[in-house]
Amino acid sequence: MKRIGVLTSGGDSPGMNAAVRAVVRKAIYHDVEVYGVFHGYAGLIEGQIEKLELGSVGDIIHRGGTKLYTARCPEFKTIEGQKKGIEQLKKHGIEGLVVIGGDGSYMGAKKLTEHGFPCVGVPGTIDNDIPGTDFTIGFDTALNTVIDAIDKIRDTATSHERTYVIEVMGRHAGDIALWSGLAGGAETILIPEVNYDMDDVVARLNRGHDRGKKHSIIIVAEGVGSGVEFGKKIEEATSLETRVSVLGHIQRGGSPTAFDRVLASRLGAFAVELILQGKGGRCVGIQSNQLVDHDILEILDRKHTVDQSMYQLSQELSI
Repeated sequence: MKRIGVLTSGGDSPGMNAAVRAVVRKAIYHDVEVYGVFHGYAGLIEGQIEKLELGSVGDIIHRGGTKLYTARCPEFKTIEGQKKGIEQLKKHGIEGLVVIGGDGSYMGAKKLTEHGFPCVGVPGTIDNDIPGTDFTIGFDTALNTVIDAIDKIRDTATSHERTYVIEVMGRHAGDIALWSGLAGGAETILIPEVNYDMDDVVARLNRGHDRGKKHSIIIVAEGVGSGVEFGKKIEEATSLETRVSVLGHIQRGGSPTAFDRVLASRLGAFAVELILQGKGGRCVGIQSNQLVDHDILEILDRKHTVDQSMYQLSQELSI
């Protein structure tokens, strides 16, 4: 194999640039040309493809977002869209593709592999919701962004003796909420994977207030519901002054942590190794600090789960 491509797709995550850098430099080290596909699968269909050199990925390891840009592309879900992408790959002589993104990106990689183009998926998403890997690229950075916000909000909550509801990202996965809530000492954590009892939440707040506690922090994953609406319910049920902070897309940005830079570098380079061996339909990950790869179909068929023991611990420590 003498020419491969790399693209980023779906939501951006800190560390994607480090992964792109690793793919390009690992490939060039092995005398393989690398072409960057800009704007994800939409750019693939439109032929937004350029050759990348060593200097093309210089000075990006510390930058958030993605140099290759990203976009959603419903058209690529169709056979017609996939055929257009394949035509562009053939036109540029690309023999294999590294796809950096989440489960939607993996589905595109699976389709291309079925059409005869070996693809390897690299898990890039802040939600940490890809099975087969302990961590995804960007999760650690997003987690630290949330923790920093919680610490700052707690200062205000303490000063004004208020209850604060903080809504974090996680439509289908509660990892950001669970990890940040445990690290930030939240009194209550609500995640999509676990049903909550409003009476229990209210009882916790009242118990704390009765023993002299002046403020509380509640972390709500967006997949559970609106933090604003939940804050209204809390105030009505407890009569405690309640404020709501929705962190939103601030969680996606920022310079990646050292952990995410190293993780992205390792996974990006490992993906190139698999591609150069002609292996397609695979996705890479890290488990117990060891690099692993799985059949992409197996991963797409599996459901992400949170660590229930961590959730239980958060309950025990927030009595």
